[in-house]
Amino acid sequence: MSDPITFESTTPRFALPLLYAGQAQKEVFVNESLSITDALLHCAVESETPTPPATPADGMAWLVATGATGIWAGKAGMLACRQGGQWIYVSPRDGMRLLNKSSEQDMRRIAGVWRAPNMPSAPAGGGTIDAEARSAIIVLIQKLRDAGIFALA
Repeated sequence: MSDPITFESTTPRFALPLLYAGQAQKEVFVNESLSITDALLHCAVESETPTPPATPADGMAWLVATGATGIWAGKAGMLACRQGGQWIYVSPRDGMRLLNKSSEQDMRRIAGVWRAPNMPSAPAGGGTIDAEARSAIIVLIQKLRDAGIFALA
């Protein structure tokens, strides 16, 4: 028989609060976990900025840029998510994926940095030039960029 699983007070990846048997006010912990999950599920941020927006709406999120000011001071690199009229801050993890709405880019967190795939260069040079194939490749690259697959060059 395997050993019973024992839990810490939070989950290891995103520090979601865990419940204990007989715990009072379970709804507080469950609601906090659901709010963080809601912010991270199919994550989309408005933009990356060091300044909190003047009138944020619940459900909106931002990447906090270096040099953060105001209520975001000391939160650089975190996701600032608006929930219930309050800010929830989440430390991003490698492997996370999000949509940056302002740049229309799909981004991934790799080695502690948010990255969008680089757009390949248009075809050039070569001994035999196929103008029709080059035109098709250029259109394909542009369509992938429009879909948010590639960052602007």
